[in-house]
Amino acid sequence: MKNKIFLYLFVFIALIVLYQFISANNFAKAVNSDIGDLKSEVAELKDSLQQSQLKILDIQYFSLDNNDDALAYYDHLNLKNPTRYIEDKLLETNEKKGSNPLVPYEGMEGDFKINKIKILNHKWIVADFSDGKYWGDLVIKYELKDDLGVDFTLMDHLLYARSN
Repeated sequence: MKNKIFLYLFVFIALIVLYQFISANNFAKAVNSDIGDLKSEVAELKDSLQQSQLKILDIQYFSLDNNDDALAYYDHLNLKNPTRYIEDKLLETNEKKGSNPLVPYEGMEGDFKINKIKILNHKWIVADFSDGKYWGDLVIKYELKDDLGVDFTLMDHLLYARSN
């Protein structure tokens, strides 16, 4: 009788050990699979991040802030942020009653005002204007003077056809 109890106990313990071994093996496989999935996701995220950084650098290529040669024109003026200063001066032209004087069109749904500004270098600006329904683009030449006055000259313009 004592031998049978030990035999049953040995078989029971062997089944528990076998169950633990299989369970641990399956767990290890699942963890390794998850780690492999995470590594591939991290690699994809790194590629995506690198592509985004390259796009940002490409977008910033034509920008006064990233053009040291153009910024050198303003060294003697002691402006901390020439880009912001010029943008502010251009936005001040919106404050006049009626459409912005740089926009060569009459507003159809309201007054045309400049919305978005991209300062390309020490001479040129690209700007977007709109009256809320119609919109267009401007190419503006500017000159920042020693007395910190800014002269704007419209070089070209485009009003988009409204499509319904």
